[in-house]
Amino acid sequence: MLPSLGPEGHFQGQNRRWSLPKIKFMNIHQLSVTYEERQDRLLLRLNTQDSQEFRFWLTRRMCTRLMPAIDQSVVRLEAAQPGVAAPDPMAQQMLTEIKRDAFLQKADFSTPFEAKAQQLPLGDEPLLITDAQLSLQTGGGLAITFQEKNPDMPVKSCQLNLQASLVHGLIHLIHQALVKADWGYTPAPVVQTTDAPGEAAPVAPRYTH
Repeated sequence: MLPSLGPEGHFQGQNRRWSLPKIKFMNIHQLSVTYEERQDRLLLRLNTQDSQEFRFWLTRRMCTRLMPAIDQSVVRLEAAQPGVAAPDPMAQQMLTEIKRDAFLQKADFSTPFEAKAQQLPLGDEPLLITDAQLSLQTGGGLAITFQEKNPDMPVKSCQLNLQASLVHGLIHLIHQALVKADWGYTPAPVVQTTDAPGEAAPVAPRYTH
């Protein structure tokens, strides 16, 4: 299990909870991450094959805690691929970088993000991420649960289910947005753990800036 990234390192809080349907990887059509200067936040948007759009705010503090965990997760996903021979953390990290480079060469970053959603399940205002939990799936893939906790409101949550290729794309887009944000973020070295899930087959979604 990967770490939870709540205000105090774990999920706690109110018993009231407002949950959204889980977003499966096969239903994700496009991802977009942009830096919004007026908010001084990153705006993560994704749309689905059935014309839904989900929007999330990523603060500087959340990015500095979330990105090392996502980087670790994709290393574990790639190390779990059938036939992979990466016996130590350094070899696993090199393998991940090779896989990421190969993926980025064929990914579609040119198609504009389609802002024509028929439904906004989170509403017009993006979900302000105050907590995040990452969990590797037995059959391959990564589940990312985003939560917004407000003392005066029920807890809102939304789960993304991503395969390795989607995680690579998300990392790439967030890193590009972090450069524009000029927050001085430096990726931390990835520390690999030994337990890993099963197969994580690649998909070919679209990504936009």
